[in-house]
Amino acid sequence: MARLTLSRMAERGLTDHLGGGFFRYSVDERWEIPHFEKMLYDNAQLLPLYAQAAIRFDESAFADAAHACAGWLAREMTAPSDGFWSSLDADSEGEEGRYYVWQVGDVRALLTPEEFTVVEQRYGLDRPPNFEDHAWHLLLAFSIDAIATQTGVDRNEVERRLASANAKLLAVRARRIRPGLDDKILTAWNALMIAGTARAARWLTDQPLLAEAERALDFLHAAVWNDGRLYACHAGGAAKFPAYLDDHAFLLDALLAMLQVRWKRRDLDWAIALADALLERFEDRDHGGFFFTAHDAETLPQRPKPFMDESLPSGNGVAARGLLKLGHLLGETRYLDAAERTLRAAWPTLTKHPHACCTLLLALDEFLHPRTHVVIRAAEGDEAAAWQCALSDLAPDAADVYRIPADASALPSILAAQAYHVGGRAYVCRGTQCLPPIVDPQALHDACADKPPHEA
Repeated sequence: MARLTLSRMAERGLTDHLGGGFFRYSVDERWEIPHFEKMLYDNAQLLPLYAQAAIRFDESAFADAAHACAGWLAREMTAPSDGFWSSLDADSEGEEGRYYVWQVGDVRALLTPEEFTVVEQRYGLDRPPNFEDHAWHLLLAFSIDAIATQTGVDRNEVERRLASANAKLLAVRARRIRPGLDDKILTAWNALMIAGTARAARWLTDQPLLAEAERALDFLHAAVWNDGRLYACHAGGAAKFPAYLDDHAFLLDALLAMLQVRWKRRDLDWAIALADALLERFEDRDHGGFFFTAHDAETLPQRPKPFMDESLPSGNGVAARGLLKLGHLLGETRYLDAAERTLRAAWPTLTKHPHACCTLLLALDEFLHPRTHVVIRAAEGDEAAAWQCALSDLAPDAADVYRIPADASALPSILAAQAYHVGGRAYVCRGTQCLPPIVDPQALHDACADKPPHEA
């Protein structure tokens, strides 16, 4: 079901087949015509999903969708400051979709006959107009192999013609009047995208994408983290509004994702500060769980404590997952206990509306069956590469892996105890139970491939 859904989303009109990225939702039962708005938070969640699916299903089309989404992010949604803008409107020149749809005659005039033959079949331009009976919104009507068979043209040549045609069409589209841009830089949405790009970069071995995440994270640290307090928005050159639950929880998750692709002590310290802020400024100390607003925020008639997912994951669910990961990494029971209190507070909602609480269900599973986490202490170069290679064929999300350089110093106590030795060492833990130190990369592979019974 997941594979079919992801395939249809990538093939049909939900995807911008020229510029990359996903529109907000479809307005017809065939998934041909979208509401043309593009949201940062939708793409932040779909980018890592497609990267993970590309590996799990060995499906190049899913990797293509992820790379196209990353290209859109870099080209159209990255501010000069390196943060990510919020959204693109559906309308331009007063009409929804005008920026994205085409007339067949205009497409034919832009391309060579050989290119148009491929594009016509690929994007369904040989069919009646699908947008308000007068224009065409592009979708993938035929596969590359089907076009090659039907035209008698070599597959590589079909791909070459399609790439050439796409570049021409995208260049012409870029000269149209663009949809409106919401240029606020929202902390929660940026954190969601940083986490997504970090995971996609790790799974797809995409260094440019990782650089995008790194720059955005550096921007947040410089722009919305002031004197140990987080702010929710950067607009007009200034940080605004004390941050909410989602800002703290999503950024904690982003930092943990970044620490798994490269180690930076600043980010570990920042994650600890955010976790402490969640406990000190947002937790319902009497009943468990986290309020959406801080204890010192404006008093509201009703102070929300959101447990259910909506267009964004539940802040309580993301907080619980982040606290579990950080708590197990550092051996910090305060974080683990807060995560448990959150799950107990959410239990009535979980039992009544489980389908609306997917993030909390993931947190519940990770509480009952803690994730495997691995700390690798190895010197840079061939030594580190050998340890990293040992885990290269595991499932994308099989374990949380932190590669801490051999010369890292002043680490928290449990990480300091997981020390470097010549040749490198790995430390594998599931919850509070750890294996003896591992000194051979192959033994590390075997230990991580040996799943607990509930994952078998």
